[in-house]
Amino acid sequence: MFDPIVKGHEINSPLAPVLLAVERKQNDVRQVPPHSHPHGQLLGTFTGLATVGIGDDLQQWIVPAIHAVWIPPNMRHSSVSHGPFHGWSVFVDEQACARLPASPRTFRVSRLLREAVGRAATWQTLTLGSAEMHLVEVIFDEIGNLPEERLGLPMPSDSRILRIATQFLADLTSQRTLEEWAAWTSIAPRTVSRLFVEQTGFNFGEWRQQARLMRALEMLARGEPVTRIAIDLGYENLSAFIAMFKKRFGVTPGKFTS
Repeated sequence: MFDPIVKGHEINSPLAPVLLAVERKQNDVRQVPPHSHPHGQLLGTFTGLATVGIGDDLQQWIVPAIHAVWIPPNMRHSSVSHGPFHGWSVFVDEQACARLPASPRTFRVSRLLREAVGRAATWQTLTLGSAEMHLVEVIFDEIGNLPEERLGLPMPSDSRILRIATQFLADLTSQRTLEEWAAWTSIAPRTVSRLFVEQTGFNFGEWRQQARLMRALEMLARGEPVTRIAIDLGYENLSAFIAMFKKRFGVTPGKFTS
């Protein structure tokens, strides 16, 4: 049976504070089924990595330990940890979310935000005084102002383009060009290119690289060798994969997980 990180009566009570922070550690995989709630949620991990599905189609968002994902109120979402779970969540009252981002976003957690959330998780009272409210304001400012880092994989809504995306996710080693995918679905290449940008925010090449990056992070979290990851994701050689990874994250795959 699913064990929620926070009980319903704790956040749905009329006496619930504007912000509730909680931490959780368990020795096995944590899997949260699709659900929604009226509170906004900021989700992060201390170690390892989690995959979060957001929206009605549960688009994939990756949350490494140095990042967090913001989920606006009433948005359907799910999550699964890759290995044992040690993470945290911040739940924000729906009315207070009016000043926070209206769409999901991932960002690198600042030291200030991490320390503020850690302090908030120790609060033992539902009544927040001026000192606690000052810390709440710090957390709100960090959520709203930290630079976004795109760790999501948006899926196109057009059924024809979604077919391409789904097929590619089933075989990330595929080297088909955009023109070949277009022929496979009997669509003009220009139409495929335009719809990918309009519906995902990425051109086709960027979306394909993002998909491989998301899978690479999952595989790294499972402890798989970097060489195997490069091969399984269709890179010509290990050096090409490491160069791409370092360009995107600023460190090599080995450094990223250390």
